[in-house]
Amino acid sequence: MINNQVEDYLKSLTPTRGELVEKIEQYAKKNQVPIMDLVGMESLLQQLRLQKPKRILEIGAAIGYSAIRMAQALPDVQIVTIERDEERFHEAKRNIVELGLTNQIQVTFGDALDLAQTLESEPLFDVLFIDAAKGQYQRFFDLYGKYVKHGGVIYSDNVLFRGLVAEEDIENKRLQKIAAKIKTYNEWLMKHPDYETRILPVGDGLAVSIKK
Repeated sequence: MINNQVEDYLKSLTPTRGELVEKIEQYAKKNQVPIMDLVGMESLLQQLRLQKPKRILEIGAAIGYSAIRMAQALPDVQIVTIERDEERFHEAKRNIVELGLTNQIQVTFGDALDLAQTLESEPLFDVLFIDAAKGQYQRFFDLYGKYVKHGGVIYSDNVLFRGLVAEEDIENKRLQKIAAKIKTYNEWLMKHPDYETRILPVGDGLAVSIKK
């Protein structure tokens, strides 16, 4: 992970995102909605520009920020995104409508742990982006990885969890428990026989798993 000074420098070089997108960023900060940090988001978008996916599945829409950024970066992409928090789901829909992206982004309300079977009739996805409840990452990966085509990529955000995965002693018990789950997930990912995974120290840590 980069230090704050380097992170601020990279943010200063980032192109403006437009008034409406920056308003979403400000709303997230004010209301403590967890969206992907700017440096991590830009890193993900650049990888997607190289990959040129046609279909993306996102677990964890929140207020629609990541889906909106992906849709804007990839005008030909179709995105299905799932959100279980009803207030955030409606906020995501409002943001997507306001930005005129309803033709690219489909937001589904519900718990992703219960909705996997609803995608069985859908074409396979080029990308799966996991950015939801950290303690459930492995279950999300198992449930939805089968909907990713061979050669596709699964991105998992927050896998360095503020650097706490590398800490030996964490006083806060809740953070200690989450960090332990993410460490287990990372080790499981790296050993998974069906994927080639590397963890990039950008943003809060991004795991990139290529399906063999």
